[in-house]
Amino acid sequence: MLSLPADDVLRTACAHAGLRCHDATTLRRHANDVYLLAAENAVAKIAHGPVAAARARRAVTITRWLVATGFPATEPLPVEQPVDTDGTTVTFWRHYRQTAATPPKPAALGALLKALHQLPEPDVALPEYAPLADLMATLATTTVLEPDTLSWLTTRTTELRAQYTNLESVLGGGLIHGDAYPGNLLHTPTGPILGDWDEVATGPRELDLANTVQGMRFGRSVHDVDAFADAYGHDPRTWPGLTVLTGMRDLHTLGSFIRRAQHGDDDALRQLHHRITTLRENPVPAWTAH
Repeated sequence: MLSLPADDVLRTACAHAGLRCHDATTLRRHANDVYLLAAENAVAKIAHGPVAAARARRAVTITRWLVATGFPATEPLPVEQPVDTDGTTVTFWRHYRQTAATPPKPAALGALLKALHQLPEPDVALPEYAPLADLMATLATTTVLEPDTLSWLTTRTTELRAQYTNLESVLGGGLIHGDAYPGNLLHTPTGPILGDWDEVATGPRELDLANTVQGMRFGRSVHDVDAFADAYGHDPRTWPGLTVLTGMRDLHTLGSFIRRAQHGDDDALRQLHHRITTLRENPVPAWTAH
């Protein structure tokens, strides 16, 4: 039953798009609010923040282009979108019912990224990848971090951004997903597809490979990373710049927890403190939540 402020936004956006939401149920509340619209066999994503609208427009435009080329990407509904309402942005997507307990394997992602990176340049205006820009903006306004922690995070973010500018890519630059990791894969009857295109950009292709390696922090096995590298045709672990990108990914994951903690989410605050503590004391320990 719809009852939260985001649900009111959903009602307004669905009315604008001509979609039914009487049976909407929550799928996820993290960086975005995600709903299943069962009657429409669709998913609605509510994004927040000053850059949400631009990102949503790019995500819808690039996925329409990708689907037209035959690339297996999540498909936006053929409605007028995104819908901007009450300071939020709503997009609507085809729903892919997942019956398997786990997402497709990292090797499947490696194969999809290889295909993505071989596509011609899209006729879509894409920004240059801006390392940790969202986190810097979040750190500038947050009130949930102790001064010492905030100082450390700001310094570490600045250091990694500076190191990023000096990296020399061996794979070259071009269209990148920007948030590629196995959790953004979905099963379909015809094979895995890649979703969540909010961070699509242009940049060094190694960015799309680093996240799967960083996933070893969450327990991903060496075998799975080997299979991912084999499927892509390049092992990013041989590249000296990888530690910069995995370090950036470590920090990138903190942003949504900071924003959730800012809104009173105690679980997010506990996970945030755990991640920052392990990063400051020892960069090796595993994290148990993604």
